[in-house]
Amino acid sequence: MRDAVIVEAVRAPVGRRKGGLSGVHPADLSAHVLRSLVERAGVDPALVEDVIWGCVGQVGEQTFDIGRTAALAAGWPETVTGVTIDRQCGSSQQSIHFAAAGLVAGQYDVVVAGGVESMSRVPMGTSLMDRDPFGEAFMARYGTFPNQGVGAEMIAEKWGITRGQCDEFSVASHEKAAAARADGRFAAQIAPVTLPDGTVVSEDEGIRPGTTTEVLGGLKTVFKPEGGVITAGNSSQISDGSAALLMMTGEKARELGLTPLARVHTAVLAGADPVMMLTAPIPATEKALKRSGLSLDEIGAFEVNEAFAPVPLAWLADVGADAKALNPLGGAIALGHPLGGSGARIATTLLHHMRDNGIRYGLQTMCEGGGQANATIFELL
Repeated sequence: MRDAVIVEAVRAPVGRRKGGLSGVHPADLSAHVLRSLVERAGVDPALVEDVIWGCVGQVGEQTFDIGRTAALAAGWPETVTGVTIDRQCGSSQQSIHFAAAGLVAGQYDVVVAGGVESMSRVPMGTSLMDRDPFGEAFMARYGTFPNQGVGAEMIAEKWGITRGQCDEFSVASHEKAAAARADGRFAAQIAPVTLPDGTVVSEDEGIRPGTTTEVLGGLKTVFKPEGGVITAGNSSQISDGSAALLMMTGEKARELGLTPLARVHTAVLAGADPVMMLTAPIPATEKALKRSGLSLDEIGAFEVNEAFAPVPLAWLADVGADAKALNPLGGAIALGHPLGGSGARIATTLLHHMRDNGIRYGLQTMCEGGGQANATIFELL
């Protein structure tokens, strides 16, 4: 029976907006990650049959099928194809799902899944170009232009999540990420980027050691001036980044003499209210557990993207997972959220954490535009 295994997972450091990676073209950043991926795995890139690449802002420097451009920019053979996909924030997690499905179906033997977003160079919302993306029928059904920040406020109100809880969660994210960085726990997953002037960007730039609830408490709310909870301090950071996973069948890995990190055990999707938008990780997690046949307590680590603090807090409240197993190395509030690259970044972090700690099963999920969510369960091999 065909399966889908991951033999290597690599990411660039996550750069802050206008930070160390802002001068790097997103195709070049993608190419750097692709080269690092096959070099670390010791695999000839000619074996790769496709690059499935997530990217949300497919405009300007990120248009013209950046998945294909990245493979060519990496110096890979022209026989290696590439495709670019958009499931909003879950784009590169969806690329993992598509890659796994292609492997199991026999469409591929070796494939790369990943993604990129340079939010410094292609700011969020650039692709709208002052146009309406929804049309008359959608607006007649829902009556409003969905806004993720407003959706996060709606979640906070529905689940009774306070500003203090959001800020406490954010402080914990920075503390966990800072501790992980200090302990060198990100080193094996990061491919440092050397800039033209010789500067080396080797660490995630958004982590703020020493962040306190007092500091965060002084920030103004963004989407709801009176009685709101969402601030810049308890939201994901605008970032630049890229990540990639080298995937193949277990049979192909054995043929090449490679030892897989993990296999894709279960991959599902869920949809929910597109106006509140950010709640679908809850039904996606429930669906993944049901389809996998695994119980909640069999999952040793969870990654729930920290788009806004109420998202993982509501997820915790409904799913009932152990809070200590959630985002153990910090999340997007501290590390950053390079949209189309985040799903693969999260997977890379999760897989390395599973390997480092002998965790058999790990689950990742993330909210996505349109009220959607991917959920993926990996099994350590």
